[in-house]
Amino acid sequence: MGDELLITDDFLPVPVPETLTATYLVPMRGLPRVSPRTAVTALAGRLAEPAYGLARQMLASPLMSVDTRPIDEFPALPPDLLTAFGATREQLGRLAEATHVVVVRAEYRPGWPPAHEWAARAVAAAVAETVDGDVVDVFGLQFLDPATALRSLPDAHGRVRLVDWVLVPYSSDADGLWFTTKGLRRFGLLELQTQGVPDHLTRAWGAVLTGVASRLLRTWTDGLAGEEVPAFVQLPVLTTVTGHDIAVAYGNPEQHGATAPVLLRLELDPATDPEADSFLSLHPPAGQPGAPGRYFASACATLFSGIQPDVRYARRGDAMSKAVATARASLPDVRARYRAGALPAEAQLVVKYGLPGDEGPEFVWAAVTSWETPERISGTSASDATNDPEVRIGTPVVVEATDVVDWALLGPTGVIEGGWTQAVLDSGDHPR
Repeated sequence: MGDELLITDDFLPVPVPETLTATYLVPMRGLPRVSPRTAVTALAGRLAEPAYGLARQMLASPLMSVDTRPIDEFPALPPDLLTAFGATREQLGRLAEATHVVVVRAEYRPGWPPAHEWAARAVAAAVAETVDGDVVDVFGLQFLDPATALRSLPDAHGRVRLVDWVLVPYSSDADGLWFTTKGLRRFGLLELQTQGVPDHLTRAWGAVLTGVASRLLRTWTDGLAGEEVPAFVQLPVLTTVTGHDIAVAYGNPEQHGATAPVLLRLELDPATDPEADSFLSLHPPAGQPGAPGRYFASACATLFSGIQPDVRYARRGDAMSKAVATARASLPDVRARYRAGALPAEAQLVVKYGLPGDEGPEFVWAAVTSWETPERISGTSASDATNDPEVRIGTPVVVEATDVVDWALLGPTGVIEGGWTQAVLDSGDHPR
């Protein structure tokens, strides 16, 4: 393309594909009831611009194809992977009963807006609505009901939630958890990965990785803003992520998440197998002491700073006494919800407990990993303790329930429930 490839220690040149393709399926019994164009026209007033206009324009252009085939002519979709990515028994049942499938494909250049994805998903959702059917996102191997598919498209302000387009699966190995993204290649960008993440950071690191993806995607699409598609886009080797990046990725930009930025080092990890994918790997900055997992735990503590991990107080005021009493009274209920798997899907349960010291107790937070009996909680420390040098971020701890003074549920943008003592401290009604 005539681009000069600049390789420096500060930037990483990432190759740009020439074109991108989106594919969506609509399985159904029998043939479609209406044409795709009629189905899309029915979305007028319900689907905002530019997605509505893109769908109509691409449907009338050679950039999109819509074909109806007997389902036996289409490669079988793997039910185990569909289930792993959230397919319900009812959705799999409808797929098994389908006789035909509408295949929607769109192609476009990399850049913003991702016209191929928005248009193809809109057309597939419009067709699925006419037969009370499902949309299958072939890239993500996900079932989407038409309403969910349409909600994922940009609103009247052009905003989308990245979590509707990028998944963060993970698996376990001897070094901890291996996280990857699945969805950035929709936009031409390589997927991210992180290895060696501590087990207790399952939800937190998934949110962090989504926030990093959001920031890098902005840089990526900015680099594609010219008239010509470049051969490479330069991404910063040292990238930052903040609570605001996470809030934006989850569609909550009003929750600014004004946290200190966390630095992560980006490294290209090319595939050795031509059939496999290359990744952009995230590591701690060079020179960080200890295992990478410790840095990742510290990063989470910084980014989810709706609670402070190290708090001391010497005397109890009325507000603090009430906060502690409220937290302790609700411990049995939150334990029951935790044991039943009834906590919000994005939530991490943490407890605050006291460590004795010469100058009074030090109160630290721990992420709950198991709570088999009411009297004892197993977890991992969310901070480095001063009173006990063996309590470090990510180290296993056992907490007596009688020592607990607070609990909280942490979501991607901070505290979503609990944290009564922290609220008192933040309000200034109690001395630290």
